[in-house]
Amino acid sequence: MTSAIEARGLRVERGARVVLDDVSLTLAPGERLAVVGANGSGKSTLLRALLGLERLARGEVRLRARALASLSRLEIARTATLVLQDTHVEAPITVRDLVTLGRHPHRGRPEARHDAARIREALARADIVSLADRDVRTLSGGELQRAHLARALAQDCPILLLDEPTASLDLGHQIALLDLLAELGGEGRAVCVVLHDLALAARWAERILVLAEGRVLACGAPREVLTRELLAEGFAVDARVRDVEGELVITSAHARSTTREAR
Repeated sequence: MTSAIEARGLRVERGARVVLDDVSLTLAPGERLAVVGANGSGKSTLLRALLGLERLARGEVRLRARALASLSRLEIARTATLVLQDTHVEAPITVRDLVTLGRHPHRGRPEARHDAARIREALARADIVSLADRDVRTLSGGELQRAHLARALAQDCPILLLDEPTASLDLGHQIALLDLLAELGGEGRAVCVVLHDLALAARWAERILVLAEGRVLACGAPREVLTRELLAEGFAVDARVRDVEGELVITSAHARSTTREAR
């Protein structure tokens, strides 16, 4: 099976600072991958690099077996979409119009005949039909996050990348969002999500990639990756990891004081 994403030896530099160093990963169609790591480990930079939004000092990304460097921005937008953590919007635009922007990559193509249906479906799946006519500037952080998710759904791509999409959501909407992303994986879409909450990552993801200071510390099934030893190395915490009725429970005993630059 052709990988949805294949990244090899990615290195991103900012001046003299190395932000990503020899990062490789694969993501299969229908797979759910969580990216976790301490603040400043390079998680957001990795997502941007996978879509060509970061200049690579070294390495290669392939989307559905095609070299990223050979694709136009429009071709990339038809293949993959990214929902960023910072979703602030200053322009006066309704939620419906924001979601409609997700159909832009399909203009002039046969897929455009499905625009209205895709927009309605996206609003419904993100549970924001009632917000469709609201000015996005009046939305709460969680509502705005769901509006951007709906835009990504309307884009109708086989690959979805999301940077901490649960950060502004209450617990109920966090669970609903991850359930929706699991559904999308079941439909064959490759989904890669940066998550801060390790318990949510363990519950949702099929594989977890752990970044530490720009390098891959581990990648594998949650029970293989989220060990006491790895949490000590990657998160500077002395934690206890238990399996309670089939779910991982992580209890932190204490944390060491560390300083990392945000990335």
